[in-house]
Amino acid sequence: MIINTVRNFHKLYLSAIIKKYRRCIVSRMSSSDGKGNIPELKRIRNFSIVAHVDHGKSTLADRLLEITGVIKPGGENAQVLDKLQVEKERGITVKAVTASLNYTHKGETYLLNLIDTPGHVDFSNEVVRSVTACQGVIFLVDANEGVQAQTVAVHSLAKRNNLVIIPTLNKVDLPRADPEKVKSQLKSLFDIDPELVMSISAKRGWGVKELLEAVISKIPPPVVDSGGPFKAQIIDTWHDKYRGVLCLAYILSGKVQIGQHVRWRSDSRQHTVKFLALLRPDEEPVQEAIAGQVVMVGCGPKGGGSVGDQLLSADYVMSDKATEAAPIRHMVYAGVFPADQSQHTLLSDAIKKLALNDSAVSVTADSSPALGQGWRIGFLGLLHLDVFTQRLLQEYKAEAILTAPSVPYKIKIKGAKLIKQHRTDKILITNPLMLLDASNIEEYYEPFVIGTIITPVEYIGAVTTLCIDRRGTPLPSNAVDDKMTMMQFILPLSEVVVDFHDTLKSITSGFASFDYQDHGFHPSPLVRMDILLNGVLVDELSTITHITRVDYNARRLTEKLKEMIPRQMVQVAIQAVVGGKVLARETIKAYRKDVTAKLYGGDVTRRKKLLKQQAEGKKKMRSVANIKIPRNTFIDILKK
Repeated sequence: MIINTVRNFHKLYLSAIIKKYRRCIVSRMSSSDGKGNIPELKRIRNFSIVAHVDHGKSTLADRLLEITGVIKPGGENAQVLDKLQVEKERGITVKAVTASLNYTHKGETYLLNLIDTPGHVDFSNEVVRSVTACQGVIFLVDANEGVQAQTVAVHSLAKRNNLVIIPTLNKVDLPRADPEKVKSQLKSLFDIDPELVMSISAKRGWGVKELLEAVISKIPPPVVDSGGPFKAQIIDTWHDKYRGVLCLAYILSGKVQIGQHVRWRSDSRQHTVKFLALLRPDEEPVQEAIAGQVVMVGCGPKGGGSVGDQLLSADYVMSDKATEAAPIRHMVYAGVFPADQSQHTLLSDAIKKLALNDSAVSVTADSSPALGQGWRIGFLGLLHLDVFTQRLLQEYKAEAILTAPSVPYKIKIKGAKLIKQHRTDKILITNPLMLLDASNIEEYYEPFVIGTIITPVEYIGAVTTLCIDRRGTPLPSNAVDDKMTMMQFILPLSEVVVDFHDTLKSITSGFASFDYQDHGFHPSPLVRMDILLNGVLVDELSTITHITRVDYNARRLTEKLKEMIPRQMVQVAIQAVVGGKVLARETIKAYRKDVTAKLYGGDVTRRKKLLKQQAEGKKKMRSVANIKIPRNTFIDILKK
C-alpha cells in the first residue's frame, strides 16, 4: 500500500513538472515546422476569410483548425475564434481574430496565418486592417443565398489591395443550394470563371482540405525584406491586466527576438520586447519571429502602441515615409454618460481600454447639464454602437447611458478663411449644440452614402418607393440573374442609420440585403430644431434635421415629450421651435387642487374669491418656477 502511494505521488509530481515546463519547451519550437526550426519565407501563407454576414466564415475557420490539429472534431468546439461573449450571444463575428496554423503539404510544413473577419458593414474596418497583412483571401459565398450586398463590398476591397481571390461556394450540401446559379452570378458581377469556383460544406467538412491546399498553391508567400532591419505594422491592440498593451504585428522586414530593443515610429523612446507569441489561436510563446509572420508583441505596461503605428528596431533609420491609413469616417455619434457620476472614473478606464481594442471609435470629452460629465463617441453604425456598450458592461462591468444617436454634419461660416490644420473652410458638427446661429452660416453640408441593395425582382417597386421616401436618388441597376437585381441609391446617412435596414427587410420579406459606402458631404437645406419648456430652451433636446422633415419631427418629438415628462404643479408648454417660429406645441396640464372642497354652503362670492386666489397663485408660480425634469425622464427621451 505504501509503495502504491509513493508511485502515485511520483506520477503527480512528474505531471506537474511537465505542465510547468511545457510552455518553455514549446517556446523553443519557434514558429515551428515541428522540428524547432523557423519556417522559410516561401512556406508562409497569410490569408483572410471574407464574406457577407452568416455565409459561414467562422464555421469554415473551425474546420481549418480541425484539419491542422488545433482542436478536436466535435460540436462542442463550434465558433472557436468567436471568443467575445457578445459574439457568442449574437452569433456574429465582431473582431478579426488571427490563428497561426501548421500544415504539411507534399512533405513540407507550411505556416498558415488565418484571419477570420466580421461580415457586417459596421465592422468593415476590421476587414480593412486584416487584409493589409494578407496576400490572398478566401472569397466565401453562400450557395443558397447567392451574392449579397456585402459580398460586392469585400470583393471590391480585395481587388483594391491586389489580393489573390479564391472564390468558394459554401453550404452546397443544403437542399436549397443552387451552385450553378450562384456561379453565374459571380460570372455576371465579378467576371469570375465558374471553373475556378470551389465548392465546400464547412459544416460537414466537404472540400475543406482541397481548399486549404488551394490556399498553399495559389496564394504567394509574403513580399518582405528578410535581411533588413526590423519593422512591423500594428494591425490590432488590446489590454492585458498584467502585461499592459499587447499588439498584433505583421513583420515587414528583419526579425524580432525576446529582449530586443525597439521603438515606435511615433515615439523616440526605447522599449524592450518582453513578450512574443504566435496565436494558435491561444498564445504560444516563441523566442524569435521573422519577416512575413503575424505575431503578438508586448513591451510591458509602459510600452504600448496603437493600431496603424509601426514598431521598429532601436537603430532603424527612417528613410521611407510611413503609409498613412485612410482616416476612419464615423457614421454615428452618441453621448455616453455614467449611470451615476460616482462611476465616472470606472467608465473612463473602461472606455480607454475598450477603445484600444476597437480602434474604429473616436472618443472626446463631453458634458451635459442633465447627465453630467461624459463622452461623445463616434461609431461606424448602430450595431457598432450597441456592441460597444454591451462589451463595456460584460467585459468591464461599466454601465453606460447613451443619448440618441446622430450623424455628423458640416457647415461653412460666412467669410471664413481656410482652416490650416484641416485644409478646409468647413467645420465638422458632431453635436447639435455646436451649431452656430443660422445668420452666421453660409451653407450646410449633409453626409450621403451609396447604398447597394440586392433584392428579388418582385420587390423592386417597394424598394424604390422606400428609397425615394428617404430622399434617395437612384443610380443605374444591374441584373444579378433572372430573379435577383442589384440596385444602388444615393441616400442621406441620417435616413439610413436609424431604421432603414429593418424597414427594408420588412417590405422584402427578409430577402433583400443592404450595404453602404461613404459618398462624402453635399450641400443640403438643414435647420436646428430647439425644444422650449415654458419658453426655456432645453439644450440636450436640440436636433439637426432636413427642412422637409422638420414638421414631422417637431410633432413626433413634442408628442413623445408630453407622454414622458411628469405633470408639474404648473402648466407646461412644450414647443418645437425653428428660428423663432413655433412648429408644434403640446401642453401638460397642471395638478389642480380643489380649493372649494371645504365649502359647505354660504354665498357664491366666497367660492369665487377662493378660485381667484388660486389663479393668482398659479400665475405667480409660473413666473418664478423652473420646470424640473427628472434625470430618468431625460434618459428615456434621449435614448429614443
